[in-house]
Amino acid sequence: MNPYHIVDTTKPFSQAAADLEAAVPAHGFSVLHVHDLGAKLRAKGVEFTEECHVLEVCNPTQAGKVLSTDMRLNTALPCRISVYTEKGQTKIGMIKPGDMLASLSDDPALATVANEVEATTTAIIADAV
Repeated sequence: MNPYHIVDTTKPFSQAAADLEAAVPAHGFSVLHVHDLGAKLRAKGVEFTEECHVLEVCNPTQAGKVLSTDMRLNTALPCRISVYTEKGQTKIGMIKPGDMLASLSDDPALATVANEVEATTTAIIADAV
């Protein structure tokens, strides 16, 4: 089973990044923070030619359900969606929430939440592509 959901886009990195940020609130999530990993690595002297923005996104209702069931899962939150380049190709992707949560808990209620979140985050990515 592939734990990743990654799609290619023909958009340039900057447009894909902007479109991804715009798609998040349209689906009831918020962007909590954007990590510019490419810039951070270069600022630290690492030779890194690719671009990579990691968006931390959250839906408070869904996060509340997860945390009220198992507080340890705060270590898996918030959700992350990345837009990045790889050998000239812009990509948008994530680790599938359903697969990730299944590796951390066998609670069926949490599986339901994770599958709902996965459906929404997949739609966010589709809107940004």
